[in-house]
Amino acid sequence: MDYIPYNSRNGIHKSKYGAVKEGENLVFKVVLPRNLQCSAVYLVIKSDSGDYVYHSMNWLSMQGENEEWWALGYTAAEADIYFYHFEYDTPWGRYIIKHNGDCLGILNSGTNDWQLTVYSKDFSTPDWFKGGILYQIFPDRFNFSGAVKKDIPAGRILRNDRENEPYWKPTAEGKVLNNDYFQGDLKGIEKKLSYLKSLGVTCIYLNPIFEAQSNHRYDTANYEKIDPLLGTEKDFSSLCKSADKLGISVILDGVFSHTGDDSIYFNKYGRYDSVGAYQSKESPYYKWYKFIDYPENYHSWWGISILPEVIEEAPEFIEYITGKNGIARKWLSLGARGWRLDVADELPDTFLDELRKSVKDENKDALILGEVWEDASNKFSYGQRRRYFGGKQLDSVMNYPFAEAIISFIRSGIVEGFSDKILTITENYPKCCVDVLMNHIGTHDTMRILTQLAGESCEYRDRSWQSSHHLTQKQYEKGVKLLKLASVIQFTLPGVPCIYYGDEAGMEGYKDPFNRFCYPWGKENEELIAHYTVLGAMRHGCDCLKEGDYYTLSEMLGCLAFIRKGKKDSILVIVNRNEHEIDYYLPDEWHNSVAVFGAGMQGNKAHLNALDAIVLKKEN
Repeated sequence: MDYIPYNSRNGIHKSKYGAVKEGENLVFKVVLPRNLQCSAVYLVIKSDSGDYVYHSMNWLSMQGENEEWWALGYTAAEADIYFYHFEYDTPWGRYIIKHNGDCLGILNSGTNDWQLTVYSKDFSTPDWFKGGILYQIFPDRFNFSGAVKKDIPAGRILRNDRENEPYWKPTAEGKVLNNDYFQGDLKGIEKKLSYLKSLGVTCIYLNPIFEAQSNHRYDTANYEKIDPLLGTEKDFSSLCKSADKLGISVILDGVFSHTGDDSIYFNKYGRYDSVGAYQSKESPYYKWYKFIDYPENYHSWWGISILPEVIEEAPEFIEYITGKNGIARKWLSLGARGWRLDVADELPDTFLDELRKSVKDENKDALILGEVWEDASNKFSYGQRRRYFGGKQLDSVMNYPFAEAIISFIRSGIVEGFSDKILTITENYPKCCVDVLMNHIGTHDTMRILTQLAGESCEYRDRSWQSSHHLTQKQYEKGVKLLKLASVIQFTLPGVPCIYYGDEAGMEGYKDPFNRFCYPWGKENEELIAHYTVLGAMRHGCDCLKEGDYYTLSEMLGCLAFIRKGKKDSILVIVNRNEHEIDYYLPDEWHNSVAVFGAGMQGNKAHLNALDAIVLKKEN
């Protein structure tokens, strides 16, 4: 592109980077060729639900003899998503300035408006989470305390062969029961807190822990009780208290878009003494569900009959979850420090509004993370644009766009375009949301990161194929090297890195359930454990990783370099994805920096081996 009239990521063109608070003033500036003979320039902007409004810009000054600047101060009065472009008048007519997805304006061309996110002036996110490290645990598979299990619900298979894969083959009726349990429990997690502390973990995210009839526990049977195989309410409070003494918080998985059919609320099979919605229209839970032809035909999550959908707008359900004595408050009062919301984009605004009020009233510093796979700032669902980040719903989200950017670069070696994926998010999200993004590269819903980076694709492959295919020794060794690179990026980008249990121990596996094996205690990859331990120490030693800004230094020829700049210090991250060594010549201000991860400082350059990374630090 030869001429750039406007760049939304450049402070010369837009006085503040990214999202702004309601009532905050911005200055927009456009530079145009003098030979266009412009007589007027307009900022053309609309709220998401409104119409375009034209604002005349003021002629500002000349730049040399051939360019002129136009400027306008603008204030968005209300929190909303705004879209804008520019238009200009010449003797030959009116023309437009838009962009083609890269934020760089094009004269008389481009197809996209720019986005301006405006959020509530009162919006803030929990400081305690910033700069930390999150660790995700699938409770049944992490650690078994050895305690004898009591009051085991009917239909469960208890297993002691923790090195083997979960049962996945369907029954004669074609059902996968998910009813085998490896007996992981809350006491088992508590016993491993010192290990998590050694990794630098500051927060544990637990997949569902409430009573349910499947080992994944996303088919909630009773929101008010811990699943008996995991322990008791007392065990949960003990875990939270012990973790807190080590500076570790606990957040829970809130599954509020559906329940299980084998639950106290639906009670399809009569397991519970209570009258469920399936059994009678007089049930106190009947109004929770979406029946089509009572009782056999009902709406269920993604058509899965064991997961009947809940009407989240139903006053009775909202009160049960978010009321003064509701579920959200109960578990916070017992020690939880926040909620991760399953399928947050399937929870309507009415519910999310009330949930935030409930959570923040109970603990203003509690965290609310949503599961959203796309750019959450402009997500469209329920027939409308979502307003997660206006300041009245989520604090932040699971950061799938960052995960995709990291995995794509490290797997392919193609770095060009990496920073645009990062900057799109940091530009569209409020800064306070960016600082508490959940930056994962693997979860219970994705392949193990080692397998993603080094394994054969499982696209269109069934579970039988996935069960029988594993990394070769050569692939595994390559995967470890690639994972080290991916994790360096993950631990230094804006937001909070999340380790999926066992990734740091070298676990591999394709999709569910092969990504949910038991943690290999005693058989960990010690090389990776040591690597993650160093990363954790590095992260806690760099103040800029809490709230520092992100700047791309370079991205080309398989090498990525970016800067995180904070008030006290800054870091420069260099990642060499190439299969050969390189020398990276440093900007002058980094010549006297110190390597806080990796080695290879040589005066004015950093020497990186093949598949290598270095993190340099300097005081500001």
